[in-house]
Amino acid sequence: MWYMPLLLRPLNGNNMKLLKLGLISLVILFLLATIMGAMLPSKVLVSRAVNIKAPIDSVRNQIEDIRQWPNWVEGMNDPSVHIQSSVNAQIGKSEVTIAEKNDSTVISTWITAKGKPQISTMRVIYQPQQGVTIVQWQFEQSIGWLPWERLGSIMNDKILGPMMEKNLDQLKRLIEAETSSL
Repeated sequence: MWYMPLLLRPLNGNNMKLLKLGLISLVILFLLATIMGAMLPSKVLVSRAVNIKAPIDSVRNQIEDIRQWPNWVEGMNDPSVHIQSSVNAQIGKSEVTIAEKNDSTVISTWITAKGKPQISTMRVIYQPQQGVTIVQWQFEQSIGWLPWERLGSIMNDKILGPMMEKNLDQLKRLIEAETSSL
């Protein structure tokens, strides 16, 4: 019987115990991961802010028109980016649409290739006493119940945060350079 493949061999007592132990361990591991994931929030919010020494209109002109984003958002000059209008763009595998804008807020929806939406909100707050406009940018994502989705969401801040900081810093440098030359 040494020539029979492993799966075709009859299971003796020791092999059956090992198989049971393996299956029970997998079930327990899945349940523990599910319980740990259930303790994590169902929504993840990543937020960054920057102070820009410029009037609010200078900032709003850059953030409320997707055609201006290549000036300060890294990767927007990539060939995979297709800007259709001031409110629509295909950025890599994500479809971006500015859903709402008013004097102080620009809300855009980012739909990934898998169809999962993220809501991006950019708020502008002008502080006339200091001559500073505060730009707060946040991404909000709803997370499913699956344990690997919830546990994987822990990395969102580490992935999105530095990218957002870098882009906000570029926005600050761009606008402050423009306003100082006026």
